[in-house]
Order: sequence, then structure tokens, then C-alpha cells
Amino acid sequence: QLQASGGGLVQAGGSLRLSCEASGRASSSYTMGWFRQAPGKEREFVTTITWSGGIRYVGSVKGRFTVSRDNAKNTVYLQMNSLKPEDTAVYYCAAARENLYYRDYDRSRSYNYWGQGTQVTVSS
Repeated sequence: QLQASGGGLVQAGGSLRLSCEASGRASSSYTMGWFRQAPGKEREFVTTITWSGGIRYVGSVKGRFTVSRDNAKNTVYLQMNSLKPEDTAVYYCAAARENLYYRDYDRSRSYNYWGQGTQVTVSS
């Protein structure tokens, strides 16, 4: 089970930090991903981090977003800086039992578990 939190309303240029806590004994070994879905658009890959710290980002967030994880707390974080109105979306965390660093890390179907989503709204 995944529980995402930390969304909210922020002005352009501001920052937010999302958290996703995973429950379950094996969760610390999972690949953890963040996706987002804006109104009227398909769900989009944002970033993923493997249990050993391998990281991938979508190009549009590189240099602005930072993903990290605390395996002892079974929690993954998404620090979002320099937010833009186009970052507005519902953000979902997801977990995969496989190591996705080398393939399919940006595909929703690669992830086995999903959180409920948290709304991020960036005003201009």
C-alpha cells in the first residue's frame, strides 16, 4: 500500500515536497516511481528510483525535481523546485517489484502498486 502526501497550491517558482510511504516488508527493495496526470492528458512518467539509488527523470523536470528515498522508513520523496504552471497535475507514486533502471521505467504498466494521488497546483 502506498500513501502519497505533500501536494498543495504554490505560486510559479515555488517549491513543494511530496512524500510516499510504502507499507509491506519487501517495499524497501522495490523500484519507486512518480507519475503525474494533468486534466485532459494521459498519465506521464516523472521520475523513478531503484532500491539502490538508480534514478531516471523525464527531461522536463531535470534540474528542478529531485527524487530520493529512505529505505529505513520505506518512504520516497519528490522535491520539486522552480515549479511551473505546466507542472500542475495529480501526482501518483507507484512501486514495482522489478529493478526498472534499464527498461520500461517510464511505463505505467511496469508498476505493480499505486498510491491514491496528491494534487499539485502551480499558479502563474
